Amino acid sequence: MRADRVFAYGATAGMIGDLLLGDPRRGHPVAAFGRAAAAVEHRLWRDHRGWGALHTLVCAGGAAGGAALVARALRRHPAASVALTAAVTWSVVGGTSLGREARAIGGALAAGDVEGARERLPHLCGRDPHSLDAPGIARAVVESVAENTSDAVVGALVWGALAGVPGLAGFRAANTLDAMVGHRSPRHLRYGWASARLDDLAGWPGARLTALLAVTAGGRPRQAVRAWRADAAKHPSPNAGPVEAAFAGALGVRLGGTLAYGGRVEHRPVLNGEAGRAVETGDIERAVRLSRRVGVLALGVSVAARLGAAAAARRIAGTGRDRAHPSGRRTV
Repeated sequence: MRADRVFAYGATAGMIGDLLLGDPRRGHPVAAFGRAAAAVEHRLWRDHRGWGALHTLVCAGGAAGGAALVARALRRHPAASVALTAAVTWSVVGGTSLGREARAIGGALAAGDVEGARERLPHLCGRDPHSLDAPGIARAVVESVAENTSDAVVGALVWGALAGVPGLAGFRAANTLDAMVGHRSPRHLRYGWASARLDDLAGWPGARLTALLAVTAGGRPRQAVRAWRADAAKHPSPNAGPVEAAFAGALGVRLGGTLAYGGRVEHRPVLNGEAGRAVETGDIERAVRLSRRVGVLALGVSVAARLGAAAAARRIAGTGRDRAHPSGRRTV
């Protein structure tokens, strides 16, 4: 079976598995990778960019390289290759669990249980929940749904289309390392520099595709495009900016502003400030539904792109053979 079909069948099966099952409660491969990366950090940590780059190489390179070896070993076994792609896709995408966590917080807010919503918020993002009121929690959830749609779904599918199982595993490894050491804490300011830069590079195509699909699926395409063009570059993250701005425009809300994160206060620019309104609790459900539509569309785009690229490569190869043998006959 051709590699493009292996990805098409495997990625589709993996996304269906995520839809039906969500993340496993125990033995999650990403959690196992996180423990391994923490052990590597324990041995390598120095307040130096070079040591941090080595940590990134060992962890992200090891994940991608190990996945490549397994995929190569199974390449002559189509069913096993499809099963491997499905299993890895299921383990690295997290759209269903993202939606569940967001809806749980939204449910607590709708019931007036602000304290319960504060307790659940760290399951979704790294904001300081104690400084947030109900509207602030709702805004944090919508922003996290937008950003994680790119990080936990679309970006992985894009790299799966580009590089198969190693792309899926490598992208999730880079994203996990950024969450672990890529933030601006005193311990990780230098050590996490390489992981943060790798995540920025790996996330670039997925973030733009996420923003484009949010424009397409959000119901307010003009407002989403306007917010993306006007406000994305104001965001401190080169990838979260387009995604959050497009989601803000698509949902008709304002995102950004002051937030507390990792023990520090940030004053971020407001996204879609002129046309949007303040986030309400009901917008959490709307954001989750938009995230789900974006994920389904991203699967379709990734599969179509992989199949189309493979078909184009075969046509080019066939044209080259025809030119080498004008009679159309092939040598044996």
